[in-house]
Amino acid sequence: MPEHVAIIMDGNGRWAAERGLSRSEGHKHGVESVRAVVRAAIKMEIPHLTLFSFSSENWSRPQSEIRDLMMLLRRFIRTDLADLHKHGVKIRVIGARGGIEGDIIRLIEDAVALTSSNDGLQLTVAFNYGSRDEITRAARSMAELVAQGKLTPEDITPETMSSYLDTSELPDPDLLIRTSGEVRLSNFLLWQCAYTELVFLDIFWPDFTRTTLEDAIATFRHRERRFGGLRKRSSA
Repeated sequence: MPEHVAIIMDGNGRWAAERGLSRSEGHKHGVESVRAVVRAAIKMEIPHLTLFSFSSENWSRPQSEIRDLMMLLRRFIRTDLADLHKHGVKIRVIGARGGIEGDIIRLIEDAVALTSSNDGLQLTVAFNYGSRDEITRAARSMAELVAQGKLTPEDITPETMSSYLDTSELPDPDLLIRTSGEVRLSNFLLWQCAYTELVFLDIFWPDFTRTTLEDAIATFRHRERRFGGLRKRSSA
C-alpha cells in the first residue's frame, strides 16, 4: 500500500456542463467525492492523503465561482470537522495565506488546532497553493538565513530544501492521481513528486469513488519503483 496518496481533483466544471448544470453544482458534487475518498482512506488505513483543493492560479476564475468555492470550503469545515476529529483525522493546510479572507483563515487554524494531536489519517489540504510559490518561499527563507550568517551555501542540500517546504512534515507522495483526463501536474508538488508514480484517470472528480481509489492503488502496486536504479532481475 502507498504511504502517501496525493490527488489533483479536477473536472467539476466539465462534469456539470455535460449535465446542463452550473459549475457551482459541479463543485457541490465534488465535495461529496472528497467525503467519499477521505472515508475510503480511513478504512484502507492509508497514512497520508493530500488533496489539491484550490491553486494559487484559481484566483483568476470568475468572482462568482470563487465565492461559491469559498462558501463550500466554509460549509465543509463547519459540517465535517467534528466527524473528521472523531475518526482521528489530523488536518494540515499547505499554501500561502496571503489574500485569504480572515474568517477562512480562522476556520483553517481552528481545524488544524483541534486535530493537531490526532494520530489517524493525516489529511493535508493544498489551499491557495502553487508549487513554484512554495519553492520560492523556501528559497527566500534560506537566503535570509544565509544573509544573517545562520546558514551557509554549503548547508543547502536537497534535504535542507525539503525541510523548508510546506510539506516538511510529510513523506513524498508514493502515488499521485489526477482526474479529468488531463495529463500534467499543474504546479502541484513539483519537488515532492520526483519519484512519485502518476495515475491519470479519464473520469471527472465528482465520479470518483472508493472503487476508483482502489483501482488506482492496484495500478500502483503493479509498478516497479526503481528510484533511478536498475530493474530487478528475476531469480529464475
